[in-house]
Amino acid sequence: MCGIAGWYDRNLDLRTAVDIISGMSESLKRRGPDDSGIMTERNIALIHRRLAVIDPANGRQPMSRTYGKKTYTIIYNGELYNTEELRDELKTAGYSFSTGSDTEVVLTSYICWGNSCTERLNGIFAFAVWCSETETLFLARDRIGVKPLFYYLYDTGLVFASEIKTLLKNPLIPPQIDSQGLSEIFLIGPGRTPGQGIFRGIKELLPGEYAVLDRRGLYRKRYFRLTAHEHEDDAEASIRKVRELLTDSIERQLVSDVPLFCFLSGGLDSSIISYVASEYKKRTGAGAIDTYSVDYTDNSRYFKKNLFQPTPDSEFINIMSEAIGSRHHSVVIDNYDLYRSLTAAAQARDLPGMADVDSSLLLFCGKIKEDFTVGLSGECADELFGGYPWYHNKEILYDDNFPWSRSLDIRRSILKKGFLPHGEEYVRQRYSDTCRNTERLKSDSRLDARMREMFSLNFYWFMQTLLDRKDRMSMYNGLEVRVPFCDWRIVDYAFNMPWSIKAFGGREKGVVRSAFRELLPDSIIDRKKSPYPKTHNPLYFELCAGKVREILSDPTSPVNEFLDKNGIEEIIEHPDKISSPWYGQLMRAPQILAYIIQLDHWFRKYNVNVML
Repeated sequence: MCGIAGWYDRNLDLRTAVDIISGMSESLKRRGPDDSGIMTERNIALIHRRLAVIDPANGRQPMSRTYGKKTYTIIYNGELYNTEELRDELKTAGYSFSTGSDTEVVLTSYICWGNSCTERLNGIFAFAVWCSETETLFLARDRIGVKPLFYYLYDTGLVFASEIKTLLKNPLIPPQIDSQGLSEIFLIGPGRTPGQGIFRGIKELLPGEYAVLDRRGLYRKRYFRLTAHEHEDDAEASIRKVRELLTDSIERQLVSDVPLFCFLSGGLDSSIISYVASEYKKRTGAGAIDTYSVDYTDNSRYFKKNLFQPTPDSEFINIMSEAIGSRHHSVVIDNYDLYRSLTAAAQARDLPGMADVDSSLLLFCGKIKEDFTVGLSGECADELFGGYPWYHNKEILYDDNFPWSRSLDIRRSILKKGFLPHGEEYVRQRYSDTCRNTERLKSDSRLDARMREMFSLNFYWFMQTLLDRKDRMSMYNGLEVRVPFCDWRIVDYAFNMPWSIKAFGGREKGVVRSAFRELLPDSIIDRKKSPYPKTHNPLYFELCAGKVREILSDPTSPVNEFLDKNGIEEIIEHPDKISSPWYGQLMRAPQILAYIIQLDHWFRKYNVNVML
């Protein structure tokens, strides 16, 4: 895993822009603390910051290879999980290799197959390839969107990077935000419309998209999207297939030249990954797997069960760790640190995010980084296999709106009257476009057709927010986190699976539970869905409330132009009256206040200029 950036301009001599290019590189240092590299020609600069995982000695970038009198140079962020298969295929085609790195395999794949190389890659990645002779720049992002790639197109060129902060280091790109960006921040955030970078003119390659830039301009193409086809397996075969796909994906992602760990919450998804990883290590004689969990100071004292979080994690973590014999590590986060890290989390994400849900992960990953560089995590199983309550509540399921943010009332309550007058139409259009563009089969029942829409909504929206979170918070600490459920084969299989099989036995993620029923403890298999843990300590709420009141009384705060003080004060005084969450099940009163803190910091830190 790494950070990449580049700058193409057909008129400028970029060899004279050393200071700008160096500044862009420095902004990515946290993503790649182990090494750095820059290649500059007249019209192109390619920047790489490296976190060394595979072949540390020989995988330096930018990496160049010459074939057929053409020189190709790659900068690559990611991991390829079918490296050996592709290397063998390319050797058969006559290509040779001088390193053991997957970077060289990706570059050679592009040289051999051109733009269509992306269809052969199984992994998480964002990369760029420059051909000096044809002056062509190729950009690509993985099918699921695990790795980020933002860009800014202007009249004579293009700037791209793994993170927004890197783009803003280029003086060509002003930190401006217009009504569309404000609608994203206040009415959709912490989610983002696919492809939007919030700042004016900043875009992001979509999941499963590549782009080609030459002197004629920029051409973009989707090489992967959710495609409807008949599911030919019955329930028994589907259960077996899910087990095979998940096991294969997890084992492929255990390849690393540095020590590796697993996140373990005691939930179904992380337990499956930890179990498969443990069995794999035992077979290969590598010893016990290390597992990590997170909690908060005094959380057991203040925990209150609810529909979304019915049980604490601790007892299930112990059950699973003992079952697989892992070396388990529990990280306990201090509530003061959680509060103080809200601003660092906003800087890591370059945007206001999931508040303390972000800052806790940032602190968690920082602690893990003291001992490890690579880990596996259970994100995205709920989106793919129907794990959330909104898949199972008929009222929510058929409600014609984003299920994790069904009403804008709570958002409107903290905004000044008349602000973003067309906001409801903006949000409604984003929802409608996603549903309308979802592929269906004529044979789909009403339920299965709606479930395809829900899959698309979760895949392109809610899941991307969580992938954003995991990438930015982990890479801020120089920690690589892999997500085995995001194998594109699993995504395609799950999208086309009838709901009767997916919810086998009438349970959320029923098919996944059944797939590992005989392998994991029954208490883990039967445990009700429980989300990422958050603090229940009232101290955290008090800290956030105090800071928000400070912001509201500060005449220099940029957010006071948009916020309604009375509405915010109502949340502070009556936090339990919030009937619907801001975003998903984790963002309620404390997180709304924390989001305001992040907003204030973001507007100041990034010198955001509002253009209305």
